[in-house]
Amino acid sequence: CDNQGLVMGIISLSPVGVVMGSVFGALLRYMKVKDHSALTMVSFPGEVLMRMLKMLILPLIISSLITGLAGLDARSSGRMGTRAMVYYMTTTVIAAVLGVILVIGIHPGNPKLRGGGSSSSGPPPTKNQEVSSLDAFLDLIRNLFPENLVQACIQQVQTVLKYAHVTVSNQSEPLLVGKKKLEYKWGMNVLGLIGFFITFGICMSRMGERGRVMCDFFNILNEIIMTMVSMIMWYSPVGIASLIAGKIASIGDLEVVARQLGMYMITVIVGLVIHGGIILPAIFFAITRKSPFTFFSGIFQAWITALGTASSAGTLPVTFRCLEENLKIDKRVTRFVLPIGATINMDGTALYEAVAAIFIAQMNDITLDAGQIVTVSMTATLASVGAASIPSAGLVTMLLILTAVGLPTQDISLLIAVDWLLDRMRTSINVVGDSFGAGIVDHLSKVELAELDAADLQLKGEELDFVPPPPVLTELELVDAMRPPEMAPPELPPRSPRPPKFNHHTLAQHSFTNYSPSHSVRSPSPRSVRSPSPRSMCSHSPRPIRAHSPHLIRRTEQGYCALPSCDNQVRPALSMASYSHYYLYSLMQG
Repeated sequence: CDNQGLVMGIISLSPVGVVMGSVFGALLRYMKVKDHSALTMVSFPGEVLMRMLKMLILPLIISSLITGLAGLDARSSGRMGTRAMVYYMTTTVIAAVLGVILVIGIHPGNPKLRGGGSSSSGPPPTKNQEVSSLDAFLDLIRNLFPENLVQACIQQVQTVLKYAHVTVSNQSEPLLVGKKKLEYKWGMNVLGLIGFFITFGICMSRMGERGRVMCDFFNILNEIIMTMVSMIMWYSPVGIASLIAGKIASIGDLEVVARQLGMYMITVIVGLVIHGGIILPAIFFAITRKSPFTFFSGIFQAWITALGTASSAGTLPVTFRCLEENLKIDKRVTRFVLPIGATINMDGTALYEAVAAIFIAQMNDITLDAGQIVTVSMTATLASVGAASIPSAGLVTMLLILTAVGLPTQDISLLIAVDWLLDRMRTSINVVGDSFGAGIVDHLSKVELAELDAADLQLKGEELDFVPPPPVLTELELVDAMRPPEMAPPELPPRSPRPPKFNHHTLAQHSFTNYSPSHSVRSPSPRSVRSPSPRSMCSHSPRPIRAHSPHLIRRTEQGYCALPSCDNQVRPALSMASYSHYYLYSLMQG
């Protein structure tokens, strides 16, 4: 309930911040406020928001990647897990590459956006024109494997061309010679950190119970970081309004801004439609040979819910019901695929982040080489693995990509103005991708599931058909079994119940027994009252077994009690034959 309230609160407040920022920015433009100090104060709450988001980049990478991958090895040890992971990584890479192709082809960015002024500090980064694409690709590999993990948090390696004057003996003037050199530039090596912590999470998952303590630690750390992100998201409407107002007031041509943002939205939407409406159904049909339209009609309710909640995790209950009840997907597949997919399968997020990063580069008139474009694609793919399943968390991972390729992060305020709408659309594509993945894994795992069902049925049948072995007979029982019926001993009479014990301890507890000296049988001598009886019924020692006797029990015999009762004075007479049968029967029973 708390998580649902958080989701609905962010959903309702984010558009409010966009509207308030747009209105306030338009008012500042109408009043022609151009003072730099005034615009700085207007943008200051948004600057605080951006600084808080940057602060959480490193702990978000550590916690989300490790917790997302720590439990995958035990669950993905079989063929089902391997198929799911291959599907996830394939579709995510396809989505990132599709976004790069679309944004380069449509080219929604326009350098004129910065012509009217900007609140960003410092000149835009320039491209090293002398470094080849091969050098950029080698830098990508170097950054993927940093030599110092602490240094990777603040610096990344880059190949630069240094010129130096060289004196030649047969030349009158020194020659200017360029030499390539590796240098460290300021900026977090996001790619290296992501690669390290992905490897760390996978290795920790393979330790089993020995790594349980570390896994619990990072789970708690992830919950703490997610709580902090949620707190920042509650502040985000104020920061969003501040960023949008300051940006609208500082940009010279508002018509260009609206047109380019519209082209950016069209690029993202076209990419999401192609990926969710063409690529994913084509993969599903190619593998399962089933109609993707029938499948999509079964998950339509989950798709609508994702559009409304903008949260993959919040849509999980509806997705479970749609797949299990409408499409009859095996519960073992849905319970395995969907929770993992909600964490690491973010096709729409990968496409959106790739488009947004290159769009910002186009706005700032920055030409990205092949190595940087590959970096954008790889970082978008890997960053989507650690993307949180809460609304607008893609803005946090967007900072990862901008930092990885050295792009300015201040222009992200333009994307925030339309992110509240695009967030819902990319979340719906994430849910559709998870659902198609569950259908594909269910189709490919039919044989394994059938074998498991057959094994369960066989085990249950063995339990039902179990016949206990015959009991092991003793020698006496074997002799009795081989004895003819006519030689069998006569059946003993049933054992009579022992009469109740009445003495002076229990006599007062029974209302039907009235003690009276006139009705009792007195002892021959009054001294018998004081005579010791070691095994009398009055003592705490167990009463010995006595045979029935036709005469009175005298005081010198064992079992005598001085007080009169109907139990120890007169016994019914039994024949010697009955007594013998009774004695043998007692020995066999006891």
